[in-house]
Amino acid sequence: MIEVGKYQTLKIMRDKSVGLYLSCGEEDVLLPNKYVPKQFKIDDEIEVFVYRDFEERKVATTLHPKIKLNEFALLKVADVSHVGAFLDWGMEKELLVPNSEQREAMRPNRWFVVRMCLDEETDRLYASNKLGKFLQNEELTVAQNEEVDALVYHKSELGYNLIINNIHQGLIFNSDVFGDLNIGEVFKGFVKTIREDNKLDIAMQPVGFAKSNDLHSQKIIDALNANNGTLEVNDKSSPDEIHARFSMSKKAFKRAIGGLLKTKQIKFIENGIALVD
Repeated sequence: MIEVGKYQTLKIMRDKSVGLYLSCGEEDVLLPNKYVPKQFKIDDEIEVFVYRDFEERKVATTLHPKIKLNEFALLKVADVSHVGAFLDWGMEKELLVPNSEQREAMRPNRWFVVRMCLDEETDRLYASNKLGKFLQNEELTVAQNEEVDALVYHKSELGYNLIINNIHQGLIFNSDVFGDLNIGEVFKGFVKTIREDNKLDIAMQPVGFAKSNDLHSQKIIDALNANNGTLEVNDKSSPDEIHARFSMSKKAFKRAIGGLLKTKQIKFIENGIALVD
């Protein structure tokens, strides 16, 4: 069966006036002429994305959507009507967020993190802004110190609420944020703490002195090597300058250069640091 909302590799079966008919062996779908590659042969396989067109027919495309089935993404509201909001997701037909799936009333030109879902009765795609019901922390699939994919979906007084690995809820406290985070931003994080209630606290750097210090030290060494062995930055530099150069806090930077000085890999020079010959 050809599933909507997903990329699929299908075989070219027939070349007709309206386009190519592709098959999974059980079902055919049309790839309209405007998406047909310049060169192809019958029985070639092609990767396409399948969704439903304006007449609710399954159709294939080589366009790349901004979201796929059962995934989360930040999308812009293109229009609203009495049935709901319509999102720009990179396809010709916009993606509907029914009124019942809006956590707050959506307005044109605003951005929201949503999840793409499938109505199993109608086999139609839709989006939901009620994210909590799609996330669970009862059965965790991550461990402490593990690297995870994090998507920012809400700002609170404590920090930023996150979607972890497309499954769990997490939180990064303001004190663990280096620089700014924006709603919809995706970054690699690390599980800092798993609390008794299975709530996940996330950090932007590896947890533990040795691991994070090794990472930070290597960033500094790499930057020195790329700049002929010297840098005009030291423990007196501003936190903003350090973050701009190395994406780390001043505290982490001072800890890293302290280790490099102790092992005699670097030395202080006027207004900066340098590699030791």
